[in-house]
Amino acid sequence: MNQGTQTVLRMTGIKKSFSGVPALWGVDFELKVGEIHALVGENGAGKSTLIKIMTGAYRRDTGVIEYDQKTVAFQNPTAAQAAGIVAVYQEIQLVGLRTVAENIFLGREPQRFGFVDKKAMNTGAAEMLERLGLQIDPRSVVDSLNIAHRQMVAIARAISFGARILILDEPTSSLTETEVAVLFDVMRRLKSQGTSIVYVSHRFEELYAVCDRVTVLRDGRNIITQSLDSLNRLELVCHMLDRQLEEVRQGVTAFTEKLQNTPEQPVLLQAEALKYKKRLNGVSLELRHGEIVGIAGLLGSGRSGTVRALFGAEPFEDGTVKLEGNILSLHDPHDAIAAGMAFLSEDRKADGIIPELSVRENLTLAALPSLTQWGIVSKKRQNELVNRFMQRLGIKAASADQQIHELSGGNQQKVLLARWLCKNTKLLLLDEPTRGIDVGAKREIQRLIAELAEQGLGVLMISSEMEELVEGSQRVVVLRDGQSVAELSGEQKNIKTILHVMAEADTQEVDGREQVTGDR
Repeated sequence: MNQGTQTVLRMTGIKKSFSGVPALWGVDFELKVGEIHALVGENGAGKSTLIKIMTGAYRRDTGVIEYDQKTVAFQNPTAAQAAGIVAVYQEIQLVGLRTVAENIFLGREPQRFGFVDKKAMNTGAAEMLERLGLQIDPRSVVDSLNIAHRQMVAIARAISFGARILILDEPTSSLTETEVAVLFDVMRRLKSQGTSIVYVSHRFEELYAVCDRVTVLRDGRNIITQSLDSLNRLELVCHMLDRQLEEVRQGVTAFTEKLQNTPEQPVLLQAEALKYKKRLNGVSLELRHGEIVGIAGLLGSGRSGTVRALFGAEPFEDGTVKLEGNILSLHDPHDAIAAGMAFLSEDRKADGIIPELSVRENLTLAALPSLTQWGIVSKKRQNELVNRFMQRLGIKAASADQQIHELSGGNQQKVLLARWLCKNTKLLLLDEPTRGIDVGAKREIQRLIAELAEQGLGVLMISSEMEELVEGSQRVVVLRDGQSVAELSGEQKNIKTILHVMAEADTQEVDGREQVTGDR
């Protein structure tokens, strides 16, 4: 086969649903021999589902998979491995107390007279590591290796299966720049040997450094497959987020109906140089009373990690947080709640609602200590609270005793907002507050957020919708690779500028303001 021209894997019209909810809507994907092919998209785009179908972990509902020009249907990952399709996931799956050689040949140890032939195993492992250009002792215990070397051992194990297709899922998430360079050398070596690689990463500089083509998924559909040489970073971001820079719409959210330019208020929140593992690497931002500040960034930029750190859900390792000038010690969410913070997670089903409890129970959950005396909840005070907030927020339910999972997404979100408004909340941390709700409910939530800001609450809002950030925020802080890289306000606070910064455009200081100068 001619490397780079012959197709090794073709997936056509792949559909997959879970409990009736479509995850893939007829995706096409093609991989050539000796190609490094990037697979990108935001959360929920369908990347993981497509990969798991490739490797036999999931069965497709409809569609055709051709491998080596033959139609295949892998029943499980073992069958896919046997055929030469192997995945190495972000969470490295090795046995820490065994040697490198034992991990590479785990379950397939060479035998001699009914016993494991350790000499042959070590020799085979050394040959495999040498093929990849790695200087790792096959007799080393895996737990003694650094993260980068463990990643290489996992790749060596995959190649030992005779892998013709290697899938790397966010392989650099825990690697330093030097270690990433070693990984790329290994990938290029494998490419030269005819191995095809599917590379999943949210880091654009890596895609452009090592990948040949890219396929963009969005909402379970493939948007484009194109050579990276012919696609600049800004265009790639636009495809991922469904943006057309030439047709930037204005005034499409309910924020424009409510949000006003108010006099500058005292500073409420100051976060300086927050660091947490490799997720946050120096996030700084400021928020005033009555102000809505938006946070923009691609998947992996540190958006959710920032608000979770501020809420004590992922305590930061370095940096400071001040609320109304007082330094906070945030060990867990209890500390943040006591200080007057409230947090709505982007996944309200996992981190927000308690599905089998009623609207009443969910709404008053945070206020229970103030409604309880001698361990008994005052039903009268609870009912007064529930009725007031159901009316104020326009929560639509058959009754307060209806189970919350029966409500629409928008009404569930209103209940979660009401839960925090029951307390003496000063700061709202909102992670995708309008995701997954219909247009009408979305506008109601947007109006409510603007009203709360008018009443003096500070709001820190993450959103993947550019219009929501531009129209719903006085300022937008852009994060990239765990760092705050720009703060946009006034005329700079527009969709085109935000996308430029997210796409790693060059910036420079002009007249004391950060200006975007173009793509790198």
